[in-house]
Amino acid sequence: MNDKKLIVQSLRDGLLKGNAHVTFEEAIRNLPAEKRGEVPENMPYSIWQLAEHIRITQWDILDFSRNPHYKEMKWPHDYWPKERAPKNEDAWKKCMHEIKEDLHAFIALLEAPDANLFEPFAHGDGQHLFREALLIIDHNSYHVGEIVALRRLLGVWHG
Repeated sequence: MNDKKLIVQSLRDGLLKGNAHVTFEEAIRNLPAEKRGEVPENMPYSIWQLAEHIRITQWDILDFSRNPHYKEMKWPHDYWPKERAPKNEDAWKKCMHEIKEDLHAFIALLEAPDANLFEPFAHGDGQHLFREALLIIDHNSYHVGEIVALRRLLGVWHG
């Protein structure tokens, strides 16, 4: 296996597997619907808000990585939902679906035959595909850990 394939496989594993921690799918598995919008005492957000934040941020990184006409979002306003709970089951399912689909779309960028992992994007200030992959891995794992902690505080973690 050449170096590029090995690097891409390692990034893919980091994006999809838990390695030293649980995956997003494991963190939300069997989460009771009524707990999605509950905010534990002394915590600033709900599991729904964390999931939506993961979705929004991951989409933004994907858009930045493939769109030379990328429009920067406002931090933190555009990255965090105000609603503590999903409007309904469909909103929850849509969020879960988009997280998965956008993650696979990002992996497709990495796996593209002509992908240059270290070439800076023309529209950025030095960012490249490898860096953005690490950013998604780091960001998602951080917030997945918060989801697990919230589930523990809510008494609904059985991991």
